Amino acid sequence: MDKQNSKYRWIVFVVVLFTYLLMASQRTAPGLITDQLMRDFHVTAATIGLLTSIQFFVYTSLQIPMGVLADRYGPNFFLIVGATLTGLGTVIYSFGTHEYVLFFSRILTGVGDATIWVNMVLILAQWFHRKEFVRLIGLAGMTGSLGFLLATVPFSEWIDLLGWRMAFLSAGLLLCLCGLALYVVLEKKPKTLFVAEQVAEITNEREKTSMLLRRIFSNRQAWALFFCHFGVVGGYVGFISSWAVPYGMTMYEMTRSGASQLIMIGLIGALIGAPLASWVSSRLETIKRPYVVIHIIVLLGWCSFLLCNGQPSFFLLMLLFFIIGFGYGASALTFAAVRQAFPLNEAGVVSGFANTGGFLSAVLLPIIFGYLLDYFQALSGNVSDGYYYGFIAPVLFSIIGLVGVSLFKEKRIDILQGK
Repeated sequence: MDKQNSKYRWIVFVVVLFTYLLMASQRTAPGLITDQLMRDFHVTAATIGLLTSIQFFVYTSLQIPMGVLADRYGPNFFLIVGATLTGLGTVIYSFGTHEYVLFFSRILTGVGDATIWVNMVLILAQWFHRKEFVRLIGLAGMTGSLGFLLATVPFSEWIDLLGWRMAFLSAGLLLCLCGLALYVVLEKKPKTLFVAEQVAEITNEREKTSMLLRRIFSNRQAWALFFCHFGVVGGYVGFISSWAVPYGMTMYEMTRSGASQLIMIGLIGALIGAPLASWVSSRLETIKRPYVVIHIIVLLGWCSFLLCNGQPSFFLLMLLFFIIGFGYGASALTFAAVRQAFPLNEAGVVSGFANTGGFLSAVLLPIIFGYLLDYFQALSGNVSDGYYYGFIAPVLFSIIGLVGVSLFKEKRIDILQGK
């Protein structure tokens, strides 16, 4: 019996997705203790913004190289190492006594986190038939949003119970155990279960990496998808990972748990957005039209913060978080567009390129927000002005995203129909 017909593949599926769940949670969990870090380490808002952005910067810069490495050397090794590095980085974070230690730990976590998506997709492709893979990749995408959900009320309560250091220490140790579990499940156990199965080595001659990248970087379709993803991912991910909790606590006098519940509404939107946007696109047999509408709605959502002077009514605030989260979930359409517009032998590199755009905006947003908060705090002593002008950044990002999706030239739809 081969891998794709064995019951063992479901063990692989569960362990890999559980690891992804925990790794995704550590992207945004530090945003729950922004105020505590500023108080404990006596650092400015700009420093916290940079601390948040450094992980996304590392993640972003490694997306394309990771795709090349995983394709050439196999995904198992990189996923095992990535889970372990993320765990070690989180453990070091919990013991940090200086902001430089925090920066080092987030860099380490970013390196580990950069391994997860590309390698997870390749691993699932090895263990599941094509039809199963198409169905399960949607669940894999939703797992990331569930990880963000885990880093709201549940992890906030965990922090309140144990303190932030012990909470992050326990999460780091669990991730290290996941690295060990991945080694057993992906490497050690299959060698005894599938002795007769010979692993076929890919010997096909490939285009040189430098030539491929040069061609992708000069492709207008690739850049359209880069900016398309830039517009919907960074505003959401960058905001909830750094300033959403302090925003709720400062502008609405919420508790940390209360602000975390507000973020959870956005995550529910993200969980709904991915499957619903794909279903609508499939029914309409087009990716571009519904995606343009989604970009417009997200843009109007961010503009609402400015129209309400940075402090909309509480009901509207909940609706806006849901809308922005929905847009983030619907960003899965970016990769459906990649599969539609590019041949399969280029889809991995282009997906990494588009994903780079999304997380580049996640790098920039916390930094911009932090500097504006510091500036207006020093200028007038009123942090509310800083939040108000800070919302200009996601508005501009959303405009860029709308331009990107508008420039995308759609071909005959086939990927959403499974052809």
